[in-house]
Parts: sequence; C-alpha cells; structure tokens
Amino acid sequence: MAPKNKGKGKEAATSSDSKDADTKGKGKGGASASGKLKPATSINVRHILCEKHSKKEEALQKLRDGAKFDDVARELSEDKARQGGSLGWKTRGSLLPEFEKIAYELEPSTTGNPKWGEVKTREGYHVLMVEGRK
Repeated sequence: MAPKNKGKGKEAATSSDSKDADTKGKGKGGASASGKLKPATSINVRHILCEKHSKKEEALQKLRDGAKFDDVARELSEDKARQGGSLGWKTRGSLLPEFEKIAYELEPSTTGNPKWGEVKTREGYHVLMVEGRK
C-alpha cells in the first residue's frame, strides 16, 4: 500500500479501481470508534496483507493471543513493504477506498496493544491498525 501503486503486485492498496472488493469493518474490542474521533487528514497506518483468508485468520489469532502487531506483520504479511507492516503516514485519497474507510474509523493504538480492523480488497485480506492521526 505504497502511494499510488503502478501495478507492481501486492505491495499497495492505493488504486481506486476496486469496486468489487468486500468491505468489513471489524476488529479487536470494537476497533471502530463509533464516530467519536476527530476528523483527520492523514493517518500513520500498518497492515498485514494475506492472499488467503486462512492466513489472515492465523494472523488474527496471533494478535488475539497477545502477539505484537509488527511481529505478526513481519512473520505473515505478504506485502513487499516488510517494516512491521508500516505504510507510514497516508493522506486521505491515497489508499484504496475500502481500506481507507476502515483505517480512518480506527482509534490510534500501539503495536503492543493494537486495535485493528479488517478489510478485503483486490490486493487480498488486510488486517490494519492506526498508530497516529493528524
């Protein structure tokens, strides 16, 4: 999910041509903030990208068992950006719409105690967390 992927594989969920993607906003302990977050123009986001649903479920189980988000990302993510799943600061409009919708609804959290969301895009299954908002 680097800025505007130019068709180079699974490293980015940034294009806007994914109308057939399935969007799910669920995660640990009500990762959605139920409308109480201040609007943000950019977020510091991490994700775990899995091609298969079963691998995404394996990642979720590790998170539920208390593993750190960045460790699970390094171990299981199929994204080429392997820095603990970090995508860095992303501005509104720079991510796939369905990914962005879930990401901007998440409360900031830490890799040691993440609040995550899930979404399926044309790139695969994403488990995502937000570390900061501005």
